[in-house]
Amino acid sequence: MGEPNDAAETAEAWAELTATARRTAEASLVVGTSGNVSVRVGDLVLVTPSGVPYERLGPGDTVAVDLTGRQVAGTLRPTSELPLHLAAYRHTDARAVVHTHAVHATAVSTLVTELPPVHYMTAELGGPVRVAPYALYGSEELAANMLGALDGRTGCLLQNHGTVTCGATLSQAYDRTAQLEWMCRLWLAASSVPGRTPSLLSADDLDRAAEQFRGYGQR
Repeated sequence: MGEPNDAAETAEAWAELTATARRTAEASLVVGTSGNVSVRVGDLVLVTPSGVPYERLGPGDTVAVDLTGRQVAGTLRPTSELPLHLAAYRHTDARAVVHTHAVHATAVSTLVTELPPVHYMTAELGGPVRVAPYALYGSEELAANMLGALDGRTGCLLQNHGTVTCGATLSQAYDRTAQLEWMCRLWLAASSVPGRTPSLLSADDLDRAAEQFRGYGQR
């Protein structure tokens, strides 16, 4: 491992992680203890524990592993989806990962191999969102399937399972999760109208939207 992580930085990151996990529950993106959240702090990965309701997590419940998966902080067992989170950190530039069982996104994952580009927010995720083939939860196979679907993307669907989004921050990863669920809900609503087919955006449309995003917001 590299330099030790600053205790204050780790505590701040854990507080933000637990707040983000609670947001996923409050927004009905997860049910019960499903889903999980992680953030990278230096050489450590802070991650939600397995089977513990988010509202019960406090400052003394910090769970941290190194990039090999070895637990280096906390007594609670890390999420069973740890291989998925570690794969994202090892093979992408992600600094935060949010995994949910969002209902509309999970429904879409059972219907198509790629979410059709019904909205320009598709560009925020790097292009049309792919569906990673089904594999058992918590398995290395699922992590590998996820990486294939994430190639060139910041989010994907997991077939018959849920969503994964990555970001430079927890806030960005969460926002991408919420946008992905919204786009799935939009496509399901539009495609359910009898006799009508939703219009889709072209690759050029998405490229122009991506360029526009680069200057979006406050400087």
